[in-house]
This record gives sequence, C-alpha cells and structure tokens, in this order.
Amino acid sequence: MSTKDFIEKDYYKVLGVPKDATEAEIKKAYRKLAREYHPDANTGNAKAEERFKEISEANDILGDPKKRKEYDEARTLFGNGGFRPGPGAGAGGTFNFDLGDLFGGAPGQGGAGGAGGGFGGGLGDVFGGLFNRGGATGTGTRTQPRRGQDIESEVTLSFTEAIEGATVPLRMSSQSPCKACSGTGDANGTPRVCSTCVGTGQVARGSGGGFSLTDPCPDCKGRGLLAETPCEICKGSGRAKSSRTMQVRIPAGVSDGQRIRLRGKGAPGERGGPAGDLYVIVHVGAHPVFGRKGDNLTVTVPVTFAEAALGGEVRVPTLGGPPVTLKLPPGTPNGRTMRARGKGAVRKDGTRGDLLVTVEVAVPKDVTGKARDALEAYREATVGEDPRAELFQAAKGA
Repeated sequence: MSTKDFIEKDYYKVLGVPKDATEAEIKKAYRKLAREYHPDANTGNAKAEERFKEISEANDILGDPKKRKEYDEARTLFGNGGFRPGPGAGAGGTFNFDLGDLFGGAPGQGGAGGAGGGFGGGLGDVFGGLFNRGGATGTGTRTQPRRGQDIESEVTLSFTEAIEGATVPLRMSSQSPCKACSGTGDANGTPRVCSTCVGTGQVARGSGGGFSLTDPCPDCKGRGLLAETPCEICKGSGRAKSSRTMQVRIPAGVSDGQRIRLRGKGAPGERGGPAGDLYVIVHVGAHPVFGRKGDNLTVTVPVTFAEAALGGEVRVPTLGGPPVTLKLPPGTPNGRTMRARGKGAVRKDGTRGDLLVTVEVAVPKDVTGKARDALEAYREATVGEDPRAELFQAAKGA
C-alpha cells in the first residue's frame, strides 16, 4: 500500500461505517459488501470486480487494529493542516502533483527540498519522518527545537494564605543548558551532527504497511548532535543541573493537595524550544478556629442554654474580617447550622462561599447561687415533661 492511499482514500466511507465503528461493525459491513460485489456473483462485471478489490483493501486496513491506528493517525495529521489545497489543487481540494515531489524533487520542479520549492522544506521534514524517508531534505539537515522539562515542586501555606491567595518564594532545581559548553555538550563548543538521525534527533520506527512513526534517536537522545570531546560538567548531554528562586503567585481559594500548573515556568528549552511547565503541589496548614468544606468555611460557636432556649443575637468571628451578628431563633437545638453568606473561601469567579456556623450549647460545670436556684425552679416547673418519651415509643414500635 502506498503513502498516497493513506492520504487520499477514505476507507471508512468505502465500507460505509463511521470513524468510531467497532471491530464487529467493520466486519459486518465488510461481509455484507463482499457478498454483494464478489466476482463469483458478478461474472464479467468489471466495476463490481474493482469495487470488491476496494472493499478488500479497506477491510485489510480497518480490520487490523494496528494498521487502523496508523491510518487514523496519518489522516488526523493531514486533516489538521498537514495539507491544504493551493493554487495547484484540483476540484474538490485534490492536489494535482506527484507525492514523490514532496521528498526532494529536483530544483525548479517544486520539490520540497529543491530550490524554489513551494513548501520551503517543511513538508519534506514531516513526510520524511512519518513515512521513513529520512530526516534530511535538500536544504540540509536541521536539529529541531526541544521543549524544556516539566518541574514539580511543593509549597506549604497557612490556612489564611490558602483562602486569600499568596505570593511565595519557590526554590527549584532543574536541567538547563550547560554554561560550561554553552549547551553544546562539547568541551570545545564544536559538536558534530549525529549520523544515526542525520541531525534531526528522530529515527523512524517501521510499523508495516509502508508506514512508520518516529522516536527520539537512541544515540544522541533526541539532540541531533554528538560531542567529539564531551564536556566534563554535563558529560556531553548539553544539560546541567541549576537552581533558581522564583516568586510564585498561588491563587486564592486553593485547597490542600491541589496541583497547580504554571505554563512556561519549568526548565528552559533547547535551540529555541519552549520552556516546560511548573507543577506546584499545595499543602495547607490547619486553623485553630475555622475549618473548610469546599468553598465554604466552618466554625463552631458556643451559646448559653438561655440563648438557645429564649433566642437572641450572637456575634460570630470571620476569617480576616469583622465579626458578623447572627440571630438565634427561640428553641434553637444543639448542633443547628446557620449560614453567613459571602464569608467563605474565594471561588474561581471571584465570588465567595459562605461561613457555616454550628451552634453548640455550652453546659456549665458548676452552677451556684441564683443560677442554681433558677434552674431548680425551672426543673420544678417542667415536671412531667419527658424529652425521651418519643425515643422509647419509637424503640417499641421498631
């Protein structure tokens, strides 16, 4: 099967199945069409014979999971901008040129590697790696930009810092271009091009069917260069360990264990490649008064028996702000939770959650004097009332 088949033929359309069809659906569609267009059932019908060959070819690709994966990857690449009809495109967006021209056509003939080629060598590099045609074009070999490594770090915040947000210093260690050899890996600053990958940093991995994928070169580890005299500091890798301190802004409302991604704050890239990302794992300390449930803060507030029974107003502390006053209705039971809106943690949209206030009736350890007399009088006044009557009644009925 040729490279052109991978690019131009829609085997899903040939079998009449969607792109997400299962193996069973593909097999069923193939069997149905094969019976309909089989040469034995269409003797002397050249069109039916050609259709049968096309159906068999489609089943050969889509019926093999490995070949199907390669086919999908190729068409995804080409469908996302790898090919765009230009002035030479025919009706329906078909290209009117020989695909062989993309792989180093002669100068003046529009080849990807030739002088005056309409593609500037870019497509030649893509096809060369993808279809095992090498990594060099007619314009010479090129080493590719290399993205920097991602870095992971940890930071511990106080409870208040996590709710309000904070800027913290973060010391990080990462691999960056070696200063001793200017990132070349060679002590003399004159590395040679890797002969295995011809300077591309990638080698083709055959997958059968005339199609292949690329892997980092095992000899130069994807750099495209090899050191004649390896640098003593980086041992020829071109990368050395470095430390730096950054001021990192932790957004408001982060929770314990949350992993924050900071784009472009990781290790620097090579040969103009982008920097990696920084991942910060946040640890949050406990607070002596407040707790947290999602975007809401929690607090337990003691109240007297008289406040719970008769009702009243109770002052409640807030985190980083003035106290709020909540009104207790008469007969408030122990454990009831009330809500102070907008006094919780900061959400992603900038609004705040609520403060959940749980009432806890405080029972004095020692009751003397007038307070004791009052409670004795209350007990006498409520003789005959049994708060556990319903409990026992429910127990009997269970």
